Amino acid sequence: MIEKARRGVRGLLDRIRPARIHPTEPPSTIVDDDGREIQIRPYRDETFAGLIEMYDTFDPEQRAQGTPPIRRDEIRAWVEGLLAGVNVVALHEGRPVGHVSFVPDGTDRHELAIFVHQEYQHAGIGSELMANGLGFAREQGIRYVWLTVESWKRGVQRFYSRAGFSTINPMGAAHRMSRTL
Repeated sequence: MIEKARRGVRGLLDRIRPARIHPTEPPSTIVDDDGREIQIRPYRDETFAGLIEMYDTFDPEQRAQGTPPIRRDEIRAWVEGLLAGVNVVALHEGRPVGHVSFVPDGTDRHELAIFVHQEYQHAGIGSELMANGLGFAREQGIRYVWLTVESWKRGVQRFYSRAGFSTINPMGAAHRMSRTL
């Protein structure tokens, strides 16, 4: 009960005075709002199976624009595609609980995708993962990042705004947001 109230107060404060998310370079270790030690670091091949498992147990209700896929073989192919770019993972006790990816789109720009497993959301991990991801992407030479977000997901849009993204196409069912690094 106390935890639920604390999260409600935090959500209200975030709307009133949201903290900016500034690029930082991984690796880093944080203690999330639930007291769990989370390591954030660039992706390594030994994390692949854990990423598949994380996405396989991802709540289908929290999918964004059809991702992550639902079937395990589709998840595997999708993750392999993400790995063509720059990737950073959040780990709890060695197991992936969050992932941010910057996938080249063939125009010298990169599409951002970020996911935090539902059991780890609303604990500060997404903000730290985004900060480390942006810092590592910049270190790897990425200069322009974009994403799309459903128009009705105002909280998610505020999160991206805190990370320096601006809406560049507010039309239709999905808004395009971007930033330079």
